[in-house]
Amino acid sequence: MTEGMKLGYLPGNREDSTYQLSDEHVNVDLPEGFMDNEYEDPDLERFLDKFQEREPQVAVIGDAYNAEQAREYQKVVEDLLEDYPRRRFIVVPKSEETFDLLDPETTTLGYANGNSQIQAEDLGPAKFRAWDVHILGGNPHEAYDAIEKLTQPTVDRRPPANVVGYDCNLPLRMAHWEYWTPDGWIDNGHLTPRETARRSYQEIKEFWQKKDLWPETEPVELYGEPTEEPEELIWMDEGGDPIGSIKDLEEAYVGHYEDRGKMAFRSEVEKKFIEYRENLTGI
Repeated sequence: MTEGMKLGYLPGNREDSTYQLSDEHVNVDLPEGFMDNEYEDPDLERFLDKFQEREPQVAVIGDAYNAEQAREYQKVVEDLLEDYPRRRFIVVPKSEETFDLLDPETTTLGYANGNSQIQAEDLGPAKFRAWDVHILGGNPHEAYDAIEKLTQPTVDRRPPANVVGYDCNLPLRMAHWEYWTPDGWIDNGHLTPRETARRSYQEIKEFWQKKDLWPETEPVELYGEPTEEPEELIWMDEGGDPIGSIKDLEEAYVGHYEDRGKMAFRSEVEKKFIEYRENLTGI
């Protein structure tokens, strides 16, 4: 996740999952910018509890299979916007009747493009035009095909959709075996899972940049870096040994001091000891 954010992606996860960061990763601070629902086991009350706990910028409320669900989710969106303005709330239509019950002024449509049994394609891309749309899943080629269907000119001059987002968990799902490229999946060979995921992120970013579909502002500009870096990449409590990897940095205890700038320590005990011994004043 830190690799993805550094490359310009908005971190996110499903409501029933976490970033799986252990207590060892003390120098990692990732925003949960996007939260998906557990579509195979939906529970609106559980979802709302998780939303209030994490407060993501973008949230998939649920899949609306019928009119009753569409009305319920639309009411949830309106209620949430009162307390959480300037957030984006997504409802995924799964039947034709649901479109007329959702409000384009407040609600973004989720375009099912991954593993869902009912795909947006089954309902017809034309139903999504003139809406704000977030594409849910599919590899970048499949997502780009969907964008073209949603935005290309039509004979009847129907207004295009405004495609506002796309999420995909393939780089993490495939990180033990392969990385994605525009020409297909490539065996990761000697790469670690982390390096494999990073390569996928790089390739996907370059793919969207070549399509001129990469955002001008990246999340790290809004939230800051996911890890604090000391002024010099050395451990202050072990004779100035260098920090050798990103993993080392994530496990570092970093302090920011008036006279010394940012310093890194291997343990919280050593950090407190040197702060006391050197009379360091924190900022």
